[in-house]
Amino acid sequence: MSKRVFAHVPYLQMQEHLPFILERRINPEIFLSADALDTLDPAQLAATASALRSEGLSCTIHSPFMDLNPGSLERLLRDATMHRFNQVLDAAEILRPEVMVFHPGFDRWRYGDATAAWLDMSVVAWQHVLGRIRGVGSVIAVENIFEEEPSTLKALFEAVDDPLFRHCFDVGHWNLFKKVGMEQWFEALGSWIAEVHIHDNSGTRDDHAPPGQGAIDFELFFGLMERYAPDAAYTIEAHSKAHLETSLEVLKPYLG
Repeated sequence: MSKRVFAHVPYLQMQEHLPFILERRINPEIFLSADALDTLDPAQLAATASALRSEGLSCTIHSPFMDLNPGSLERLLRDATMHRFNQVLDAAEILRPEVMVFHPGFDRWRYGDATAAWLDMSVVAWQHVLGRIRGVGSVIAVENIFEEEPSTLKALFEAVDDPLFRHCFDVGHWNLFKKVGMEQWFEALGSWIAEVHIHDNSGTRDDHAPPGQGAIDFELFFGLMERYAPDAAYTIEAHSKAHLETSLEVLKPYLG
């Protein structure tokens, strides 16, 4: 495949899936959950990194996200978030990922009139992350989760204003929460896209189905990607080996 293609792999299942990854020459997006980080063996992580590099494979990292929020107005939650972020940044120094994906922690129902305060707190957190990642050679990409339209993420990218601070466009999440069309999203954020997450759904739940099994217009999606972010990393967020195999087959015309 000519595009930079990655596939979602939880680190706690990495040793189980590593032979398949190496045989199929799949670049993994390694999900480092809180549990994975708390039990991480640096020597084992280094061995995994070496195995990938020896086969000419790269990786990205999906950072922990459950209950974390770098822009939280509660200091203790920000402290917990930065603890996890520092743990995953330690792991990045070993793995040397192309991209590190983080969740922003924002939703309009919680923040409302406090959006500006959330933004101010977020900027401080991302400046710390960027300060640590510069020597690693990775790009930081913030993923859309509950965002219904792109204005809050755009404000975040403009406020941080760093070439290493980019966007991960998750087309499945967009389909679930959207109040704007895909073209409007790309017009606002397309120039910041460093990675995309590919999976499908019908707009009612986060199915993580293979493309073509939901309601997303992937012809439009790939056309917009070629226009705005042709060099981005493409990550297939399949949650089973069968769905990954199906996705790889369906996506051959777009990613080959």
